[in-house]
Amino acid sequence: MKILSNKSNLQILFEDNHMIVINKRTGDIVQGDKTGDEPLSEVIKAYIKDKYNKPGNVYLGVVHRLDRPTTGLVIFAKTSKALTRLNAMFAEKKVNKTYWALVNNAPPKQQDTLINWLKKNPKNNKSTAYPKEIRDSKKAILHYTVLKKLDRYVLLEIALETGRHHQIRCQLAQLGCKIKGDLKYGAHRSNKDASIHLHARHIQFTHPVTKEDILITAPLPQDALWDACL
Repeated sequence: MKILSNKSNLQILFEDNHMIVINKRTGDIVQGDKTGDEPLSEVIKAYIKDKYNKPGNVYLGVVHRLDRPTTGLVIFAKTSKALTRLNAMFAEKKVNKTYWALVNNAPPKQQDTLINWLKKNPKNNKSTAYPKEIRDSKKAILHYTVLKKLDRYVLLEIALETGRHHQIRCQLAQLGCKIKGDLKYGAHRSNKDASIHLHARHIQFTHPVTKEDILITAPLPQDALWDACL
């Protein structure tokens, strides 16, 4: 098992008795997979067990995921009640999540809605975007806004209406706006750390238990290009 991170360098953005929100680094996996690498879920369990001197197994529910090369906000539930309610909120689209992406070309409009039908190929773990529905495809909708133009890249803010496999990566590539470092979807070169310049930047929702309004922003990775976006 390859250990990707440890409890000492978790970047915790929010924590209470019901949930914990992490700023995920590139390379970290949210939940265990066939690689056998240590997932964030296990790192957080170890952190909770140590911090609160918890005996026995620690409960932690995975609410949603981010692709391995993507960075930013990930929510985990610390109780089964919170997990059930957060899952329902995601299903009912009551969680507003926005992403930042650095792409190689400016899109045709300052802001727009993209609608495609995505079909996943499990063999290469990649999705393909189609203009019309085909067999086994799923409708994908996202909204983008151009935030800033740099010398060689363009910063987009993206709001998802659906949550499909590799949706942002696939739909932007179909538009001709390839995310920096994303070789899988047509970028010309990879980033040195195997990241892609896609970051889950903001999340806004009603707390599943206390009913407070929650807005969390994830700091950008330390990187000259991301720094130029601020």
